This record gives sequence, C-alpha cells and structure tokens, in this order.
Amino acid sequence: GFICGFSVATGAAARLVSGYDSYGNICGQKNAKLEAIPNSGMDYTHRKYVFFLDPCNLDLINRKIKSVALCVAACPRQELKTLSDVQKFAEINGSALCSYDLKPSEYTTSSKASVLCPKLPVPASAPIPFFHRCAPVNISCYAKFAEALITFVSDNSVLHRLISGVMTSKEIILGLCLLSLVLSMILMVIIRYISRILVWILTILLILGSLGGTGVLWWLYAKQRKSPKETVIPEQLQVAEDNLRALLIYAISATVFTVILFLIMLVMRKRVALTIALFHVAGKVFIHLPLLVFQPFWTFLALVLFWVYWIMTLLFLGTTGSAVQNDQGFVEFKVSGPLQYMWWYHVVGLIWISEFILACQQMTVAGAVVTYYFTRDKRNLPFTPILASVNRLIRYHLGTVAKGSFIITLVKIPRMILMYIHSQLKGKENACARCVLKSCICCLWCLEKCLNYLNQNAYTATAINSTNFCTSAKDAFVILVENALRVAAINTVGDFMLFLGKVLIVCSTGLAGIMLLNYQQDYTVWVLPLIIVCLFAFLVAHCFLSIYEMVVDVLFLCFAIDTKYNDGSPGREFYMDKVLMEFVENSRKAMKEAGKGGVADARELKPMVGGDEEV
Repeated sequence: GFICGFSVATGAAARLVSGYDSYGNICGQKNAKLEAIPNSGMDYTHRKYVFFLDPCNLDLINRKIKSVALCVAACPRQELKTLSDVQKFAEINGSALCSYDLKPSEYTTSSKASVLCPKLPVPASAPIPFFHRCAPVNISCYAKFAEALITFVSDNSVLHRLISGVMTSKEIILGLCLLSLVLSMILMVIIRYISRILVWILTILLILGSLGGTGVLWWLYAKQRKSPKETVIPEQLQVAEDNLRALLIYAISATVFTVILFLIMLVMRKRVALTIALFHVAGKVFIHLPLLVFQPFWTFLALVLFWVYWIMTLLFLGTTGSAVQNDQGFVEFKVSGPLQYMWWYHVVGLIWISEFILACQQMTVAGAVVTYYFTRDKRNLPFTPILASVNRLIRYHLGTVAKGSFIITLVKIPRMILMYIHSQLKGKENACARCVLKSCICCLWCLEKCLNYLNQNAYTATAINSTNFCTSAKDAFVILVENALRVAAINTVGDFMLFLGKVLIVCSTGLAGIMLLNYQQDYTVWVLPLIIVCLFAFLVAHCFLSIYEMVVDVLFLCFAIDTKYNDGSPGREFYMDKVLMEFVENSRKAMKEAGKGGVADARELKPMVGGDEEV
C-alpha cells in the first residue's frame, strides 16, 4: 500500500496511464518546466497520445522501446509510406508526427526530416485502451523480439510455422480449453455420485485413453511413412521429413508414458480398494457443501485481482522518481536513495500475498469440512458452512494464515535465488558447484512441500480447536507422526487416483486435439497448440481436484483426532460417518491379513484408538 501510494503521489500513475514524451511532458495535460530540459513544460492538453518514431526498435536488455516518443493528437490509422503522406496527415488531423523542432510545412523540404521524422513506412497504429500509446496494428515488427526470446529453435522457419499453427488453430484451442473445463466439472459430479466405482472407471478409461492416443499416433506415423514421396514437391520434402520425425517422437513419448503408467498401476493395484470408502465420504461432503466446487473460481479471481494490482504497482515504480537527462538528451525517471530498492520488497509481497490467498482457501475449506464432520446431525448444519468458515477466518484466524504463508515465503525466496544463480552460472560453474546448487534447490523444494502439507493440517487443527498457528502445527504434526503408516497408505493412494483423474482429463483433451488438428497435414505445428491445450487442461483439472484432495486430507485428520479422543462409549461417541467406520474395519482386516496380525499392524492402529475398545 505504501509503495502504491508513493508511486501515485509522485506522479507515476499519470505518467503510466497518460504516457509521457522523451522530454518529460505528460500527454493530455499542462506540464511544469523541467530545469535544463528543452521542449519541457509544454501544454499538451489536446495531444493525448504517445507516438514512437520507431516503434519496432526494441531494447531487449532493458525491455523497452528504444525510440523518441512524442505527444500527438491522433494515431495514424493507415500506413504512411512517404514524408508527403506524413505531412498530409498532420495538415488534415492536426497531429504532427515529427519532432517538435520541425514544422509540418518543413517535412518534405528540411534536410533533418530523415532524422526528426518517423521511420518510413509509418505502420498503421491504434491507441492502446486506457494507456494512450499508439501501437502498430500489425505486430509482425515484434517478430524479431519473440525470436530472440526463444533460443531453443535454431531454424526460424520452424518458429514461424509453429506460430502460424497457433494462429490458424486459435478457435480449436479455445474450444479444447472449454472442453477441459467441462470435463473437470463432469469429473467432480462423478466423484460425488459414483465414488465407489470411480476408481475402476478412471483406471479403465485411462488405460483406453493412453492406448488409444498411442495407437493413433503410431497409425498416423505409419500412414505418413507409407505415403509416396514422389508426389511431394522438392520444396516440401524437408517439411515432410520434419513431420515424420515429429510423429515418431510423439509416438515414442506416448509409448514410454503408457508403459510407465501401467507399471505404476500394477504396483498400486492392491491399495486401490482402500481409497474407495474415503472417496465416498468426501463425495458426501460435496453433496452437503456444493459451494466447495466453486472455491477454485474465487481463489483464482482473488489471485488475478492481486496480480493485476501488483503489476500496475510495478509499472508505477517503473515511471516514478525524479526526471534525469540521459546521454541522448532525453528524460528518464529514476528513484534515488533507499527507495530505489522498493521493488525488492514488492517482489517479496508478490510471493507472500499469493501464498496468503492460497492459505485462505485452505483454511476456508478446512473450516467448512470440520463443521460438517463434527456435526452429528447433518440436518443441523449451518445454511452456508462456507460463508461461516470465511467469517471465522476473517474474525479469528487471519494471523494464523499470515504466519503460515510467511513461513512458506521464507523457504521459497532462497530457492528462487539459488535457481536464479544456477541459471546465470549455467555452463560456467564446475561439476561440484553445479551438484551443490542442485542439491540445495532440491532440499529447499522438499522442505517447501513438507511445510505446505504441515501448514494445511495446521489450518485443520486450528479450525477444530481454535488454537494459534504454532500450537496447531505441533498438534497436527503429533497426529501425523502417530499415524505415519496410515497417512502414507491413504494419502498416497488417494493422491495417485486424483492424479489419474488429472491425467484422464489431459489425455482426453489431447486426444480430442489430435483428432481436430488432423486436418492440418503439417504435423510439426501440432506441438505448440497441443502443449497450450494440455497445460491449460492440467491447470483446470488441478484446480478442481486439488479441492477434493484438500477435503480428503481434512477428513483424515478429523478422523484421526476423533478416534484418538473418542472410543465409542457413552459420552465419548464417534463423530465419523458409518462408511468411514466400514473403511477402518476393512483396512484393518486387510492389514492384519497382509501382516498375519503382526506387531507392525497393531503398532500402526494403536494410536488411532483412545481406549481398549476396538474401532
């Protein structure tokens, strides 16, 4: 808030929104004279737009347009090919596109016109909404900038083909992204109503989907390989070879993925049955708390709003400060003193508040599920447990959420710094330094994941007992340690099945993409649209199924606390659902049969019971 207020107070907001020329004048208003700066202090009330003499001249290092900027009355809507066209545009529209030192009548006669006027031809441009900059309508002049950023493509023709593939398939990409959203919603409905057979449905569909996708790719490869090459013109021969090679890579990758997936499913097959009952209870939660399904939307909306605010404040920081004349005689705005390091704090704020918003979602979900679990008569549930949980979060638990997210931030920042150092030293460091850096990054990543999981359970303990963060984290840690084997058995299988759901949505969307993109015979251009679609599908599926994963984790902690402090006797009745009781009995029998009633099984189950009676 202070950074944003400082930026607005120093005029950065006006310079960002209205724009300013190379002499420090803000377009669209009357300006004060800057000392020793020529052409400053002008009244440009009627010149509301910023025009760049050479908009395609980009400075890749400083990430800005390296061109003289002027305040003009209107942007050229049509291409101006000669100086006569520029002069005619100025006379008709009253918008001078050359330097202030040159009058419109001198555009075609002055010897300085080639330097003081825009680079010909002047591309057709339109003002950017809300930011009053004249931007070229045809963004092809930025192609070199895009190619400079993409270093893994050595052949520019391949890059152009990839970009053209995305542009020609934009309707298909949009439709497939919508399909992934619909599939995620359908999967949530399936989880609610047929949780008992969901595991086997997912397994069968995943097998069919992976085999189908792999088979289609091999079929396309065989078809392309058998097609006669005599009919291909010489100019397209290299493209045809690239297509064949791309299809072979796709098919081999899909085959390896399918084999690995089958091996994992073979190893996990005996534990799949233990997950069905827990999924069924989680499905009941969604039946009683349907608003849980929409939690990803509110979280995503909050994140987007914060990111927009963060980016706007960052842009304010880029235009704040005092006017300084550079080597070319133009004005730049720079902050001096300690305030020039504000953007470092701003970056920390990005990480912390993003984690804070995600933690608020976890606390909200935990509070609602805890309310459901510990209400014996489900008819007595609050009208909106989600809103009740949000109310408790705002009134009592904001400090807990802020503390938990700050701990994650303290771990994430050193990892990001090490990743930045590793990227900067790539190819320069020796093998030992590279190994140490990667080891530190890996350790910090593992620590971050462990803390994330502990934080989520700490929020659940806070929702149950209304204790502070440290006390809740300690209680949750003790419970998890006491039930380490059960945590591994339930969470691993549950997370794996939810991962299968994500893979199913990605495979289904990818298969639909392959069938829809089949009309394009240039198979090389498939890669970018398919990557975009598959990444979006995974993101959507992850957002939805992560809520289900949270519910399962919260239910397990509630169950562990319930069985630790209650034994089913009068006055100490269990709160758990009957289906969860059957799950406990079935899992106990399975564990006893596997271990023949050994000590290991008794040692695992013992902390789950508060007395001598069996669950």
